[in-house]
Amino acid sequence: MNPNLRNSLSYNFNRAIVGFHTLFNCPCKESIWEDINESILTASGCVVTEMAAGGHASGRDMVCQPFGGLSNKSGSYATAARTHVDISSYRLTTACSAANHGSPDTICDEINRRKNFEYYSVVIREESDTEFRYDWFLLPSDLPVLNPRTYEWVPTIGQRGVNAGNVVGWHTNEINGSSMSITFSMSSQLWMRIHITDEIRALYLVGSAVAHRGRTCTLMGI
Repeated sequence: MNPNLRNSLSYNFNRAIVGFHTLFNCPCKESIWEDINESILTASGCVVTEMAAGGHASGRDMVCQPFGGLSNKSGSYATAARTHVDISSYRLTTACSAANHGSPDTICDEINRRKNFEYYSVVIREESDTEFRYDWFLLPSDLPVLNPRTYEWVPTIGQRGVNAGNVVGWHTNEINGSSMSITFSMSSQLWMRIHITDEIRALYLVGSAVAHRGRTCTLMGI
């Protein structure tokens, strides 16, 4: 990425996050992040040509030049060391379910078929009683850690109750701290545990921001 563009994105990310939290105590995530992400890109001189409005195929949330298609994701750091995040992705009922378990090949094919974007635009937060901390990553969708075929897939077997001994989903081995899993009872939704390595942080971290809890502005009277 052009260093000037990275600096502009980082600057506007910080401004947007701090500005958001002057009005709201809720975290920046999901659809909120999509709107804020679009504002950051536009303020940084990028041209957003498409936004999801119910018409996009599964996966892509916006199209932006110079990056192409983006899939907006959000999550919380899963460890105190801020090294892992769990990201939800597609519902894969057409590829695997309790009625039709599918296979590693059909699952991997379906996941990769839906990648109609070039980057995951991921905001990861850490919350305390006094502040929100955020990191923003632009992760290429073809990173090996995000490719289901990087891993070995094995059935997950239920351990208790009516599902004891039955296949209840799929999971992968762990490679350098990253893995994937699918649970049939959760609409066969794909979950990705991503290890934020030093290399990923160095190459793909766009910006960071810290915002204090406690509104300093009000919507009343607007």
